[in-house]
Amino acid sequence: MTADKKVYDNILDTIGNTPLIKLHKTVADLPCPVYAKVEFFNPGNSIKDRMALKMLEVAERDGRIKPGGTIIEGTSGNTGMGLALAAIQKGYRCIFTTTDKQSKEKVDILKAFGAEVIVCPTNVEPEDPKSYYSVSKRLATEVPNSWYVNQYDNLANRLAHYEQTGPEIWEQTEGKITHLVVATGTGGTITGTGKYLKEKNPNIQVWAIDSYGSLLTKWFNTGEIDMKEVHPYITEGIGEDFVPENYDRDCVDYFEKVTDKDGAVMARRIAKEEGIFVGYSAGSALSGLKQLKSKLTKDDLVVVIFHDHGSRYVGKVYNDEWMLDRGFLDVNTVQDLIGGLGRRRLVTIDAGETVQKAMDLMHQYDIEQIPVTKGSAIAGSVSQHGLFKKLMQDINLKEQTVEAAMEAPIPLVAMDTPLERLTSYINKENGGVLAKDDSGDYHIITKYDVLNALSKG
Repeated sequence: MTADKKVYDNILDTIGNTPLIKLHKTVADLPCPVYAKVEFFNPGNSIKDRMALKMLEVAERDGRIKPGGTIIEGTSGNTGMGLALAAIQKGYRCIFTTTDKQSKEKVDILKAFGAEVIVCPTNVEPEDPKSYYSVSKRLATEVPNSWYVNQYDNLANRLAHYEQTGPEIWEQTEGKITHLVVATGTGGTITGTGKYLKEKNPNIQVWAIDSYGSLLTKWFNTGEIDMKEVHPYITEGIGEDFVPENYDRDCVDYFEKVTDKDGAVMARRIAKEEGIFVGYSAGSALSGLKQLKSKLTKDDLVVVIFHDHGSRYVGKVYNDEWMLDRGFLDVNTVQDLIGGLGRRRLVTIDAGETVQKAMDLMHQYDIEQIPVTKGSAIAGSVSQHGLFKKLMQDINLKEQTVEAAMEAPIPLVAMDTPLERLTSYINKENGGVLAKDDSGDYHIITKYDVLNALSKG
């Protein structure tokens, strides 16, 4: 395929020749130019299209899959997508296993392309019969005319990047690249691309970005496979709890670990500051590069791989509520907090309703305080604390209108109010504040919302 081709025979012909795009705001503190190899321009929206097609072509050539056969693989989603695209064109069936930490969007996309997807538990060892590695291997022995891809140990994985990704980067930078940065998992991208580039210029530095909870960094530094390094982590598509055969330590110069939070926050920054809607691993890759900025000079030229598209993470990284729940958002203002809480119904009661109705609502929604409305205006409030004191004096208050028992309105604060300022509004008698957004909708923030946000910060 040539980069200037305008008409394609099928979707597989569009794989490769992805653009190299210069980054600006996110790397303003680095001394050298940084370019992103944006792989979501591939038809399956990830770099995995390259190796998926290559592995299938090699298997066909070697006779390991026959016409009408079944492709079986354990995948975090993107490799499965590439294989599914190839299977559609070539007439194969697909069965994929994945883990329950992968985004729902990835699973839904695989199903949309006709694949059968089996979701397996994340927090088990690779040898466990329930792991997605083990289930895929078992299926390959049970399903007739099937081919187990095994992207981790299939060396056609790294061959794809040696033949395609490396040469593209070399040509696009006119041979001026000094550093390649890759958030790495199976090892195919970093090994294949790194091998090609180092053959062109042995001085090129190849940096691998790993996740805390993966054993790859310690293995690279010591040669030891230490299962004590392994623990659950949230970042998708990078890190491993074993060492795939695609790795070649001679093709990599350095490993750097990045936290789940830093990768997620950086992915969101890339979208907002560069206009490039990227996946989780791109955030990890750029975050890792920035951790290593002391190793760079003004004469360097860095290429970072952006593996996939952000659309596969809209329910996670790009969801404020998900980010807040994991303590990944810096919550400084009322607006930050509301953004992380998601859409919640604001329970109100009309001033003409009974106190008994207000008590029923508090019980139904498990809330302590309710704004009281008159028409479209907030006229006051009722609270468990206030009603308790009044009912102890007059039990018949239950039958009276809320207006007769209501207290002062819940304090209204501006959306940009700092969280620490809320302590002057929220107290024993008053359990929350209201804020009004630009669309005119009211939001309530309780002391529990504030405590929960601060506890995760």
